[in-house]
Amino acid sequence: MKGFLVANPKGGSGKSTLATNLAGYFANRGHDVMLGDIDRQLSSREWLSTRPFELPTIDTWDIGPDKIARPPKGTTHVVLDTPAGLYGKLLDKVLKLSTRVIVPVQPSMFDMRATRHFLEALLDEKAVRKGRADVAVIGMRVDARTRAAAELERFFATFDLPVLAYLRDTQVYVQAAAAGMTLFDLPRSRAERDIEQWQAIIEWVERPQ
Repeated sequence: MKGFLVANPKGGSGKSTLATNLAGYFANRGHDVMLGDIDRQLSSREWLSTRPFELPTIDTWDIGPDKIARPPKGTTHVVLDTPAGLYGKLLDKVLKLSTRVIVPVQPSMFDMRATRHFLEALLDEKAVRKGRADVAVIGMRVDARTRAAAELERFFATFDLPVLAYLRDTQVYVQAAAAGMTLFDLPRSRAERDIEQWQAIIEWVERPQ
């Protein structure tokens, strides 16, 4: 089983957007994927309840902040959406279900400041230090023409971590989510630019573990 943890201690960083679209990619590839949501807001689980039945299946299972249960047998891919303030024992528990950790970061001073402390704690976790979980970062809602985007690049450069992508700020994600869909469920012509931005993410998640 491949486990993907999407985590950032700050709310509104794009975790649910990233988690749902990653699950959508695996589902469209024909994998038996489950999307776990341990955020008390349950954004990903609510999104699943709106997903049209004719689309590739994404399931969930009984999981929560106080019950980090393993997914059912036969699951090939797991994506975990996590709450703000993910530290300590809860972080250690969800890492046990994960082989890859993706940290989304928005180009703002507040997001970068919160993420710095989180990345330092994450890189000190035993699972990461021992190489049992790989970590990568993604810029979210980035306009490459802005000073904030340049600041985000400089922030990422202070860590020895792969930067998978800088995803643009677009209504395509919003509109897809409102319909219970992902980029990978949309007509190619509608999501082509965004799927191109996902190519490095796809290569990283598909890399043999």
